[in-house]
Amino acid sequence: MSFHSSLSTLQFPSLLSKTRNIRGDKKQAAVSVSSRFRASTDIPDYLSADWLESRRKRPFGPRLNFSAEEAVQHQLDALKYNDQPRPDYGIEVMYRFAGFDPFERSTYFGPFFDLGQFERFRRIFHHSTYRVLLGHRERKILSSLLVKENKFKQRVWIRGTRPEEEEIFQFTMVQRVGGSWDGYWLTESLLNDGDAFAGGLAY
Repeated sequence: MSFHSSLSTLQFPSLLSKTRNIRGDKKQAAVSVSSRFRASTDIPDYLSADWLESRRKRPFGPRLNFSAEEAVQHQLDALKYNDQPRPDYGIEVMYRFAGFDPFERSTYFGPFFDLGQFERFRRIFHHSTYRVLLGHRERKILSSLLVKENKFKQRVWIRGTRPEEEEIFQFTMVQRVGGSWDGYWLTESLLNDGDAFAGGLAY
């Protein structure tokens, strides 16, 4: 389309004068009304109509705007309401925040475990002292420490739903530098202060 033809499609404002009464007075006032410019071509829409809604429904996990403290808080909240909106949803959230390589054995829980499969990760929460976190009734932050610019530790006391069920856990959060997770805080480890696997663990 030539420059001349595109200009010809624009509607320049036309000034119209009309009169109206002001507060019932007989005085007349002139009002200028102008039409809007109309673009000669439509602006392409590269996003689908349901894009925003789909973003809201995406699985909950790490966000670029979360601080280290907020990342820990969201994980603990997810575990407190573990079975909402579905069974073990809170553990799913923990798995999304986990910063280990699924193709290598990890010390996320202390000992070297193969956590590449979610089911193995889930079982540790159900068959060890980590189960106190699921649906816990009370928690208290004992200490927080920014070890270095991209490493943060927080110790949390947890009271579970069973009688006299109390444990202390330490989160180690690491902020990734480079790659697709650049700037995100992910969980390097979640350690129990005691001997979490004293009774063995068939995972």
